[in-house]
Amino acid sequence: MKKIGFLSFGHWSDSRHSMVRSASDALLQSIELAVAAEEAGADGAYYRVHHFAQQLASPFPLLSAAAAKTTRIELGTGVIDMRYENPLYMAEDAGAADLISGGRLQLGISRGSPEQVIEGYRYFGHVPPEGTTEADMAREHTRAFLDVLGGNGFARPNPRPMFPNPPGLLRLEPHSPGLRDRIWWGAGSRATAEWTAEQGMNLMSSTLLTEDTGVPFHQLQAEQIQRFRDAWSAAGHTREPRVSVSRSIFPIVNDLDRQLFWQQRGSTDEVGWIDGGNARFGRTYAGEPDKLVAELAEDEAIAAADTLLLTVPNQLGVDYNAHVIESVLTHLAPELGWR
Repeated sequence: MKKIGFLSFGHWSDSRHSMVRSASDALLQSIELAVAAEEAGADGAYYRVHHFAQQLASPFPLLSAAAAKTTRIELGTGVIDMRYENPLYMAEDAGAADLISGGRLQLGISRGSPEQVIEGYRYFGHVPPEGTTEADMAREHTRAFLDVLGGNGFARPNPRPMFPNPPGLLRLEPHSPGLRDRIWWGAGSRATAEWTAEQGMNLMSSTLLTEDTGVPFHQLQAEQIQRFRDAWSAAGHTREPRVSVSRSIFPIVNDLDRQLFWQQRGSTDEVGWIDGGNARFGRTYAGEPDKLVAELAEDEAIAAADTLLLTVPNQLGVDYNAHVIESVLTHLAPELGWR
């Protein structure tokens, strides 16, 4: 069995080709797609977070609203850029959203990707201390976030408070037990995956790796996953970690699918340049179900992961994206042993 969810970037564009014309459309349709995915039998609704862009940004109102409209599906992010976050305020928001969801939150966090503006985190009031980098700052924010999610008291109480305090040091409220174990790190390399395991976070790996060894994307990602699992065992953690991978998968089962994705049938890995180094981008899987079953059966990283996130073209609208998710669940998942 494999958990299957969707990952939406929440794009909107005031274009006649887009079904998502505004921020309001993007937010409301994101909630509607979570409901539709749950009804189709999917296991997760995940949202990308980008600042200064016509995409989803503030995740916790969205996650809370989706939680109130659903009952079973996991709700998460892929990923929150920790360079921008106040870790204590984030912990309060995350605790509240997790309690509203009944413990269904799965938060993907990371250092973030190249952004729309130069050093955008500075506009949010975050500046790397002298002698450190923005990546160092993101990891320090993460350390503080994980610490307070543990629920231990750390703040000295006022001797004359407005309301009575419990004894001892105070923790942040609301606290949601178990949320600390449902934090994922979006790792772009094998080394970062090992660091993720050392911190006791789950691994989230996307359709992009910020390194290239010359092997196919899925094999490099499978090696990343194995290194994560080895590092997890070496760290002595007692729980079983989770691993997710993202893929663009479009079964062609009707004329509209054929019109939109027929040209993607021959997609292959691509090599690009990000943050000063080679990067490898995974292919798009598009084609008739029997062809996709054969191709996906050879994807070593999907086989190694317990969770598969389907990247969806959200500007095509809720109905079409629900159709894509249902097609994967109906035509591919049973044949591949995912269901």
